[in-house]
Amino acid sequence: MEADINGIWLKDILVFLVAAGIIVPLFKAARLGAVLGFLIAGVVLGPFGLGRFADAAPILSFVTVSDPHAVEPFAELGVLFLLFLLGLELSFRRLWALRLTVFGTGGLQSGASAIVIGLAAFLLGYAAPSAVIIGLAFALSSTAIVMQIMFEERRVATPVGRTVLGVLLMQDILVAPILILAGFLARSDDGGMLGALGQAAWQGGAAILVIFVVGRYLLRPAFRLAARFGGRDTLMALTLVAVVGAAVLTDAGGLSLALGAFLAGLLVGETEFKHQAEVDLDPFKGLLLGLFFVTVGMGLDLVQVWASLPLILAGLAAMLAVKFVIVVAACLVTGNKLPVAVEAAFLLAPAGEFAFIILAAATSSGVVASDAMGILGPIAGLSMLLTPLCARLGRWVAGRMEEPAPEGTELSRSLDLSDHVIIAGFGRVGRSIARVMEEEGATLVALEKDARRAEKFKREGWPVYYGDAARPEMLERVGVDGAALFIVTADNPEAACEIVRTVRSLRSSLPVVARARDPEHAKALAEAGATHVTLDAIEAALQMAAKALEEWGLPPDSIRSLVDSERDDEYARAEKS
Repeated sequence: MEADINGIWLKDILVFLVAAGIIVPLFKAARLGAVLGFLIAGVVLGPFGLGRFADAAPILSFVTVSDPHAVEPFAELGVLFLLFLLGLELSFRRLWALRLTVFGTGGLQSGASAIVIGLAAFLLGYAAPSAVIIGLAFALSSTAIVMQIMFEERRVATPVGRTVLGVLLMQDILVAPILILAGFLARSDDGGMLGALGQAAWQGGAAILVIFVVGRYLLRPAFRLAARFGGRDTLMALTLVAVVGAAVLTDAGGLSLALGAFLAGLLVGETEFKHQAEVDLDPFKGLLLGLFFVTVGMGLDLVQVWASLPLILAGLAAMLAVKFVIVVAACLVTGNKLPVAVEAAFLLAPAGEFAFIILAAATSSGVVASDAMGILGPIAGLSMLLTPLCARLGRWVAGRMEEPAPEGTELSRSLDLSDHVIIAGFGRVGRSIARVMEEEGATLVALEKDARRAEKFKREGWPVYYGDAARPEMLERVGVDGAALFIVTADNPEAACEIVRTVRSLRSSLPVVARARDPEHAKALAEAGATHVTLDAIEAALQMAAKALEEWGLPPDSIRSLVDSERDDEYARAEKS
């Protein structure tokens, strides 16, 4: 009997992995996103899809999931990882830089959308607690799909990109409090709703206090010790302990598991190990969160959806219209131009993946009736399916509304979008370059593999993060797509070449300046794709020659001419050797 259960469980896992390896890539290729791919896979492979016909055609039982509830613990773990990574992204520095958009535009959009949609749900007959959660869930948009579109089109640094990012950050901030509120509403009747809201606010304040105390006195030293003595595997283990441990503690205190994971993300996000933790957990998050969306899709009864299709389409149209108008108004009130407001509204009007997470939590706790998901789930899913189409339509409409740029202004606009300089390696050479470039106003980000060095200079105020610059995921985390320049100062020749190759695989046009120990190393860096290579030995010799000539009495112009000529000759000889 146990063997049969294990066999069924393994078969279900195999079906999920096949879906992740075949169906999801097809949706990504169509630019519809992995979330929708997992949802559709769940619908097709679940008990209300092909599983409905398994009795008549037993062979279908081999390609469908027999027991969706068996994988729910893994799906819950995926949600925890998502909330943890969400906390990592919400650094206080980032929120402050976008404060007007986050708290102004984002606050207006989230609050107004939740009120209007929640009021509509209440008037349609939902109980007050259910209406509150429905309004909050559908006020949110798809961070995953919208930001994927912005990154693919390289428009994150544009006015629309910054506006959308700010609003999505505000929505992301709200996820954990909404999940807390759903838990409190499950224990409150209609008359106690104000008390539940007050209790949720009090718990949020206590959580912020925990962030400052624990983050300063416990978590950061633990990560530093792990990096110094244990290496990457120990760091990953400590990250998992932080996620699961915080979730267990908040659950024991009567709060949600998701809140604990979110707080752990905020704590780690304030350390120099933020990007390394993000890169390490991202693959687990993607697979396990995909399992969550598969289970959501399995709960959608297509027969019920078809029977309720007019109501679903009406709800979808109403939600899109309400959110579109509110986003446009919020953007205009906070000083955005009309084309920016309209395009942002097209991007943010559809619902997002957090609608499923919030509604699933509310359904399991009894705040929202389970049969309501037959209507609410398809509305959220169909709106997400429309997000790429809305993005294209929004860009076209905004383009028609924009005035043509005055002649000669294109270059200045491009310069406004040039962002930061990434330095791989923050040793003596890296620091010297950083000081010079900072004096010229450059925005810097540095990656350093030595944990103690990263810790030391992070403490001194430098934007240094612990991580391996040869990993594509790490470079994406520090924004290689929007960087203006990449500087490689790593000591190890093999590591330096690997970094250059990784940069080139992500951005073929990005200028890359690298240092080399000797001519052989310089040649390898050039072959890897470095734009310019500086030889340590040559530059040191030329600096000494310049000082010697100065002491010998030559004028500065003559010294400069001699040194430049010798530099050209030396580099030419190095290339031939």
